[in-house]
Amino acid sequence: MKLPPYADLLNLSVAAEPAGEGPILAMPFDADIVGRPGFLHGGAIGGLLEMAAIVALHAALGDEDARVKPVNVTIDFMRGGRDKPTRAQGIVRRLGTRVANVDAIAWQDAREKPIAGARMNYLIARN
Repeated sequence: MKLPPYADLLNLSVAAEPAGEGPILAMPFDADIVGRPGFLHGGAIGGLLEMAAIVALHAALGDEDARVKPVNVTIDFMRGGRDKPTRAQGIVRRLGTRVANVDAIAWQDAREKPIAGARMNYLIARN
């Protein structure tokens, strides 16, 4: 799976592609994404969530030729991201003709203890 160019800035990779779900992305801890000492910057966490949502949406669209544009993004920061790898997965809640609703969640130690979650709406321009 080819990731969007912004994913390279965050050094993201696809950690797993569970059947029937969006891919799980992994972001290693790095000095370039540090906020306060020892913690991830909130922008890096937000970027990871957005990339997870976009990758999940493209996976749901399959081979269809379509562009997606974000309409809005709401992020809930729940815990500080520590100096360890972070994973995220997007979940397409609704895929309509012109709009998609996607949730994303980011975690470090256990998926049941997320560090952040997001709700995003995307406009879909189908060709």
